[in-house]
Amino acid sequence: MPELLKNIYNEQFFEGFLQNVLKVQPNFESESFLNKIYDNDWSNKELKERMRHISTTLKDFLPKEYDEAINTIIALVDYLKKTQPGLSFEHMFLPDFIEQYGLDDYETSVRALEKVTQFTSCEFAVRPFIKKYPKAMMKQMLTWSEHEHYAVRRFSTEGCRPRLPWAMALPELKNNPAPIIPILENLKNDTSEFVRRSVANNLNDIAKENPEVVINLAKKWQGVSKNTDWVIKHGCRTLLKQGNPEMMKLFGFGSIKNINIEDFQILTPKVKIGESLEFNFRLLNNNSKDVKIRLEYSVYYQKANGTLSKKVYKISEKEYPKHSATMISRKQSFRIITTRKFHKGQHQLSIIINGKEFEKHSFELS
Repeated sequence: MPELLKNIYNEQFFEGFLQNVLKVQPNFESESFLNKIYDNDWSNKELKERMRHISTTLKDFLPKEYDEAINTIIALVDYLKKTQPGLSFEHMFLPDFIEQYGLDDYETSVRALEKVTQFTSCEFAVRPFIKKYPKAMMKQMLTWSEHEHYAVRRFSTEGCRPRLPWAMALPELKNNPAPIIPILENLKNDTSEFVRRSVANNLNDIAKENPEVVINLAKKWQGVSKNTDWVIKHGCRTLLKQGNPEMMKLFGFGSIKNINIEDFQILTPKVKIGESLEFNFRLLNNNSKDVKIRLEYSVYYQKANGTLSKKVYKISEKEYPKHSATMISRKQSFRIITTRKFHKGQHQLSIIINGKEFEKHSFELS
């Protein structure tokens, strides 16, 4: 069984962390800090609870004045950047400290976020600031989109994603993403793939509530560069899965006239949880020319209330030769995972070609 992620906060981590803290705050009370960290409930705390516990405990051992505590954290980050190059996931309790205790000190906190995000991501910590200071904070995010450090540029788009997973909601940006667009414009062709991927994810978030905004940007950006073409393709993935006609046309997926499905078979009409659904079919291109096809399938999962929930999976995206017959075989796992709860009963499966969904076929999950 793989090690639980929360166990990154172990004896070895704290030993190294405290050695580093002592470099910038020699009077830090390490033993008392550890005694407070390992309280009676420590073993029951999950990852984010441990991060929050570490940041709240830190408050009792850093200087009492917030700006002085932040100076210590910045000094620690500067030291850590020299000894531990690259971004650190483990130290995300440092931006959590800013989120908890700095919301009423905008200037100090903004300075700290810019520094700390160059070592450990501040995308969660910045969201309460966006909510409290929307205009000032989005103006600052735009400024950061032109920062020399790639992590700060990435922070400027990742922190304002309307649907950032596991993060505080930003309903104003969900409803009106206009303040985000200039940031994405600055970063659509960024030199860092890390940054460009964040731009694409932000676009995909926006598309959930404001598809027309993303459609217009995609049309405007297409052909700017290979990097930007990748950004809009990845950013439009939800629209493509929805079979949006404008997106299909933009990416070259046209008419499916003379494209047919033949000999569809569900090979495992009864599937047990933990096993896989198996199916195959033949895809026919009866045209006298090659045709670009986005081929997908939908699984309609049984929900607890008896309704079905659709999820689309990609098979391929390529040119299929003229007058061709291609046999397609696939497996869909029903292995137990943390992100989906399976319910027994009738499920359905369908094939999708260039956004057009074909006949549904039933199978039983037991």
